[in-house]
Amino acid sequence: MLAEIESIPPSAPQTGRPAAARLNDVTKNFGPVRALNHVSLEVRQGEILAVLGPNGAGKTTAVNLLLGLAAPSAGEASVFGGDPRNPANRMRTGAMLQVARVPETLRVREHVELFSSYYPKPLPIAETLAAAGLTTIQKRMFGELSGGQKQRVLFALAICGDPDLLFLDEATLGLDVEARRLLWQQIRKLAERGKAVLLTTHYLHEADALADRILVINKGEIIAEGTPAEIKARSAGRQIRCRTDLSISEIRAMEGVLEAKTDGDTVVIQTAVAEPVLHELLRRDAYISEIEVTSAGLEEAFLALTNNPSAHESH
Repeated sequence: MLAEIESIPPSAPQTGRPAAARLNDVTKNFGPVRALNHVSLEVRQGEILAVLGPNGAGKTTAVNLLLGLAAPSAGEASVFGGDPRNPANRMRTGAMLQVARVPETLRVREHVELFSSYYPKPLPIAETLAAAGLTTIQKRMFGELSGGQKQRVLFALAICGDPDLLFLDEATLGLDVEARRLLWQQIRKLAERGKAVLLTTHYLHEADALADRILVINKGEIIAEGTPAEIKARSAGRQIRCRTDLSISEIRAMEGVLEAKTDGDTVVIQTAVAEPVLHELLRRDAYISEIEVTSAGLEEAFLALTNNPSAHESH
C-alpha cells in the first residue's frame, strides 16, 4: 500500500484559488442533538479536501448542508457563492453518497446515459465509462454487479455531468486495490482540471495519498486542519513496536497510550510521547524485546487528535 501512496504525487497547494463551497459558522441541530457546532470550512477550486472523523462526528451532515439536502440551524452554507439549492448551482455539482439507490433492472450504460441527459454539457458516455472502469461491463444489469462494481457505477453517475464541485462520501468503500487506484487517478485528474473535490473516507492512507488539505471533525467541531504533512507533524506522536508478554488490555490502560494492537507476534502502541510509556513497559516486563520507536503516520495522528484533547489546536 505504501507503493500506492508514493506513486501519486501531491498537487501543488491551491491556497490562492477561490472557494467553490463554504460553510460559514454553521450550527446544525437535530432536535436536542447538535450535529455541527460553529463549523467553518471551504473547498477550493482545483483542490481535494479530505474530511475525516469518527462515526457520528458530523461529516455527512456537513456534506448534506453543502448539497442543499438540509438547512443550517445557524450560519450559512454556500456553493459558487450562492444557495446550494439553486438549480444552476446543482447542475455544477456531483455527488456520490452512501445512501444512493438506483434501479437494479437498468444496464450500466443505460444508467450513465440517463444521468448524463440531466446535464447541459455532460462528458461523452465512453469517457465516463472508461473513467470509472466500466467499459467491459457496460451491458450488465446493475442488480447483477458486485458491491465494488456498483460503487464504480455510482462514481460514474457522480462525474458524468462534468461537475465543477464533487462530493465523494466513502467513494472507495468495498473496492479492491486495482479499482481503488483507478478512482484515485480519476479524482486527481479532476482536481488537475480545476474541479473542487470534497471526500470523506475511513481509509486514512487514502486521505494521505490524495488530499491537498485534511480537515478533522470530532463531535461536531473542527479540531484540526492542514496538509497531510502538517497534520502528521503536529499531532502524530510516536509509535512503539515491541515483543512483550503484557496483554493488550493492560497496555491500553497505561497512562499516555492512545491505542495498542497486535501485529503478528509484536505489539504496536500509539502514544503522544514515547518515553514515559517505554519506562512503564520496561518496569512491568523485564524481558520486553525488539523495541522500535518511530514517528507515527496519519492514522496515529487521527487517533491522537480524536482521543487526546490536548493535541487539538485552536482555530
